[in-house]
Amino acid sequence: MAKQKTSEPLTGTALLQKVKTLATLSKTQKAKACGYYTVTKGGGERVNLLQFLTALLEAEGIALDEPAAERGRDGRSANYRIAVQANGHLLIGTAYTEQMALQPGDAFELVLGRKHIQLKQLNPID
Repeated sequence: MAKQKTSEPLTGTALLQKVKTLATLSKTQKAKACGYYTVTKGGGERVNLLQFLTALLEAEGIALDEPAAERGRDGRSANYRIAVQANGHLLIGTAYTEQMALQPGDAFELVLGRKHIQLKQLNPID
């Protein structure tokens, strides 16, 4: 059954304060009281315990995942290395272009070193 959207659940310090006031309840009851549940089409309630616990960790300043900006499209971290493709091209991935805020048409100068290639961004022509 599809779920219906409920009001926004508590986050941050508001979540921490609410949980402290609910010390005698179970974690499922705490999650529901903080808004971490959905109402199904049939009128039943489903508690989103994983979202609740994740929000609690984030409110305490504990991040389980690295921020999305540091990962590429498929979730891998950038390792700042690229390989020459079979056709001789060098492909710079999305993780790098997003991190550098590059736009289509941006130009670079290749600086060839003894053991490296450096990309130097050229100033845009106005």
